[in-house]
Amino acid sequence: MLDATPLLRIYARHRLSQLSRQHPDEVQGRQLLALTRHARETRLGQAHSFDEIRSVEDFQARVPLRRYEDFWTEYWQAAFPVLKGLTWPDQIANLAVTSGTSTGRVKYIPISQQMARSNNRAAVDLLVHHVAHRPQSRVMAGKNFMLGGTTALKDHGSGVVSGDLSGIARLEVPPLLAGFVFPDPELARETDWARKAEAMARASLSEPIRSIASIPSWMLLFFEELAKITGKRRLVDIYPGLELVSHGGVDFGPYREAFAEWMEGSHAELREVYPASEGFIALADEAPGDGLRLFLDNGLFFEFVPVEELGRPDPTRHWIGNAEIGRNYALVLSNNAGLWAYILGDTVRLVSLDPPRIKVTGRISEYLSAFGEHLTPEEIAKALLGAAANAGLQISDYSVGPVFPSRGNASRGRHVYVIEFRGRQPSEAELESFAAEFDYTLILNNDDYDSHRQGDFGMDAPEVIAVAPGTFAEWMRRRGRFGGQNKVPRIINDPEILTSLVGLARESKVAHRR
Repeated sequence: MLDATPLLRIYARHRLSQLSRQHPDEVQGRQLLALTRHARETRLGQAHSFDEIRSVEDFQARVPLRRYEDFWTEYWQAAFPVLKGLTWPDQIANLAVTSGTSTGRVKYIPISQQMARSNNRAAVDLLVHHVAHRPQSRVMAGKNFMLGGTTALKDHGSGVVSGDLSGIARLEVPPLLAGFVFPDPELARETDWARKAEAMARASLSEPIRSIASIPSWMLLFFEELAKITGKRRLVDIYPGLELVSHGGVDFGPYREAFAEWMEGSHAELREVYPASEGFIALADEAPGDGLRLFLDNGLFFEFVPVEELGRPDPTRHWIGNAEIGRNYALVLSNNAGLWAYILGDTVRLVSLDPPRIKVTGRISEYLSAFGEHLTPEEIAKALLGAAANAGLQISDYSVGPVFPSRGNASRGRHVYVIEFRGRQPSEAELESFAAEFDYTLILNNDDYDSHRQGDFGMDAPEVIAVAPGTFAEWMRRRGRFGGQNKVPRIINDPEILTSLVGLARESKVAHRR
C-alpha cells in the first residue's frame, strides 16, 4: 500500500513549528472567545450574555461551574435527543454514551461535527510527535489499529445516534485516511466483544499493523487472543512492523510490567494519550515521565479548580494564565460541542506551564473518604504497586471500596481491596504481608488515614481478596461493560457496584486477608 509517511513528515514540520511559537495564555484566550462567539445565540449563550464576553474574567463571572446533571436537567432532557440551539448552535448528530466509572450512571455526551474534526486533528498530532521522535518512521506505510467499541450505534430518530466514543471515532475517520485504519467497517460493527476480538486477531495477522491504540486492560486481553491463535507472546513476532502503542483512559502503572514483556525485542514506542468523551485533552509529546501536553488550540478551553474548593459556593477558577505547577486541580473545560465550565470529573496536576503539561492524578468521585480518611487514587496506587514489587508480585487489576459497619456488628468500617495478580499468585501468608505493607505505607503518607487507623480506632485494617486471573474481565462482562472503552473502576463508592464485585471475588478467590 501507499506509504504516506513522507506527507506526514511535511505536515509534522509545519505543525511542530506552529506549536513552538504558541503563547499558551493567548491561544487559550482566543479559543474561549471563538467558542462563545459561535454559541452566543444558543439558549445558554443568551442566558449568560455570551455576546458581552470579551475576556476570560468576563466568562468566569457570567458562567457558573456545572456538572453533567446540570446540563441534562436545565437544557437537554426536555428536548432529547434533539439538542440543536440549546448549548451549541448546530445539530448534534452523535452522542457518546458513557457510564460513570465508579457510579455506573449513563450519560449522553454531545459530539458535534466540530468536535469530531478536533478529535481527528488530535489523532494526527499523535503521529506528528511520533515521527518527530522517530526520523526513520514508516508509520503510514501500514494500518493503524483502533481497538475500540462497536460502530453499530443506537438510532434515536431525528438524525441522532448514540454509542461508544471509540465507535463514533472510527466512523468519523476522514475518507482520505480510512485506508490506513484497521479494522474494516464490517468488522468494526461487531457488537460481541469476544467474537470481535478473535475475528480482529485473525484478520490483523495478514495486515501491516504499524500502530495500535486502546485502553491498556483491553489491549492485554487482545494480546492474549493473539497468543492463543499464533502461539507467540511477543508483539515483534506477531506485528514486526509495529512502531507505536498508544494507551490512555486509566493509570498505566499496574500494566507496565505486562506491556514490557509483550514489547520485548520490539522497537515500538509507548505513548500515552488523554482522550475523553468531552474532548481529546492531551498527549505525551516527550518522554513517558514528562507529563501530557494539553491541546490548547483544538476547540477546548481549560480551567483548573483546587480540589479542596469544589464544595464551596464560589471556588477559585484558574486557567492557563494563572494556574500553578504542582497543585491538585479538578479539570474544568468548555468545548466545541456545547459544554461550558463543565466539571469533567478528573483531577490533574500541572508539571510545566510552557508548554502546559499535566499528570492525571485521579477522579473526583474516586477519592476514598467514607470515614474521613481522604485517600487519593495516586496514594493508593503508589502504595499497592510498591508493596507488590517488594513481594515479587505483579498486579494486573484492582478495585477498592468502603465497607460500613452494620448494626450489632462489633467491627468498624474498613476498605476492601479486590486484586487480580498476574503470573505467580500469593499465598495467604504473602497476602498478609503485602496487605500490612501497603496499609503501613498509607499510614506513613496520609495523616488522615493515620489518625483513623491508629489503634484501629476509626477503621479496621483493610480486607484484601486476591482473585483468579480473568475475574475482572468476567465481572465487566456480567455488568455489560466488556470490551471497547470500558474501564475497571479503581475506587468504588457505589455500594451496589462494590457488592457485585466482592460477591464474585469471594467465589474466585485464591487468597483472602481479613
